[in-house]
Amino acid sequence: MRFDTSQQMRLSQQMKLAPRMIQSMEILQMPMMALQERIDQELESNIALEQAEPGGEGGAAVEVDGPGVETDEQADDRLDRKELVVGDVAGSSKTDDWERLSALESTYPQAFDGDGEYPSAPYSPRRSSGERDKKMDAMANVAARAASLTDQLLDQWKFAEVDPEIHAVGARIIAYINSDGLLGADLQTILDQNRNIPGVELSLERLGRALHEVQTHLDPPGIGARDNRESFLLQIDALQAADAVHVDSSEQWNDVRTLIRDHYDDLLQNRLPRIVQKTQMSMERIHAAMELMKRLKLSPGRDLVDIEVPPIVPDVVVEYDEQADAYVAALSDGFLPTLRISDRYQQMAKDRSVDTATRDFVSNNVRNAQWLIESINQRKNTLLRVVNVVLARQRDYFDHGPQHLKPLPMIEVADQLGIHVGTVSRAVSDKWMQTPRGLVALRKFFSGGTETQSGQSMSWDAVKAILREIVDAEDRAKPLSDEALVMELKKRGIDIARRTVVKYRQQLDIPPARRRKVH
Repeated sequence: MRFDTSQQMRLSQQMKLAPRMIQSMEILQMPMMALQERIDQELESNIALEQAEPGGEGGAAVEVDGPGVETDEQADDRLDRKELVVGDVAGSSKTDDWERLSALESTYPQAFDGDGEYPSAPYSPRRSSGERDKKMDAMANVAARAASLTDQLLDQWKFAEVDPEIHAVGARIIAYINSDGLLGADLQTILDQNRNIPGVELSLERLGRALHEVQTHLDPPGIGARDNRESFLLQIDALQAADAVHVDSSEQWNDVRTLIRDHYDDLLQNRLPRIVQKTQMSMERIHAAMELMKRLKLSPGRDLVDIEVPPIVPDVVVEYDEQADAYVAALSDGFLPTLRISDRYQQMAKDRSVDTATRDFVSNNVRNAQWLIESINQRKNTLLRVVNVVLARQRDYFDHGPQHLKPLPMIEVADQLGIHVGTVSRAVSDKWMQTPRGLVALRKFFSGGTETQSGQSMSWDAVKAILREIVDAEDRAKPLSDEALVMELKKRGIDIARRTVVKYRQQLDIPPARRRKVH
């Protein structure tokens, strides 16, 4: 085998994204809450970035109105932290430190006492007047992190009066209970994965006994069931025991147990006439039992653990201007603080008397602060331009409702604004808009569509809204089949296939006709 070396020239073009452009795209894609968190992080890490007080003077500020004003304690802590960072990097002389201290005293007199020295504690008008510190009160009132479902069940299991061996096996079983409160694995799997419990010879029979004790001793009823049917039966036993003094209620609970234990599949498929035929129950008894089923819980474990649902903060607020007969959009950026670049650090970045290491450090922070402010301004302008196009194109939606939503491809908006389609996609990603018709995801307005028989454009979301309207208005005693839904849509000028109707019905979580029927 022979190896040769040679030299070659090759001409090529490459496109690389600069860090500034990457940051701009990230800022554009962030929803309001994420942007607020990003700004807070930058305020902590960037010494050149400041929160500007309303009406204050200073460097370039982003035009965002908001209540963000630093307290005196925050200003003191911020100044101390920034000076320590710069001092560690610079390693400047004591003379420079005294000059810097003098400049800080003249700029922030509230941070120093009358002798020009640091006070023993950060200055605060509230402390001197004896008032409570609202920041400390807020921190003290923050709720502690709730215990997990497994921890709460184990705490209950500690007080169960069972044999020590069953107690050890039950603790292993509890580890397999999922967030709904149901057992997330079968007993054979648990046996295969837990053969090494000290002092316990594990078997399926012992696992079954331990599972029964877990289901008996833990609250709420239904915890530890292997499926929903078993969970319902456990809840029925507990509820029937609680209502034992009422004879009529006890008989109804017997009907509920019979339906769930012996006719569960027919019940799920709404085949009530078949249940009547098999059980000889009247339809009235079945309906009474089904009404009692509403007290059963599909996920009993949710009673012990609260699910934290993050709040939705709209990025844009749309209001109707009666005088102009137009919809007007504005950014809901009141949560964002007003940002500016520190004049002091801008001057330090240009001061040749400052040592090179400090000047480079400060210059990088000033440049990063400028990029952040420009990115936020660019996000604001791009988002408003995109929303204004939406308002102009979707006027019928705001006037008449979701049934009049028109198709609006992102490429069309990008061509109209002279920007890339990816920029439009990032601008509407995870953004919400507060409108006179409620809170709406901004991406909802961008979809494909079809044309009606009259030649009118209609988005697919509008077709879904019309489908929902047809189903809500149907006779529940004789619900419309999928083929009948196709014909109803065709009467309104919408010609789509049956499989498309089935797909949209499933997306809207509308059950088939036999399950919608009221017997």
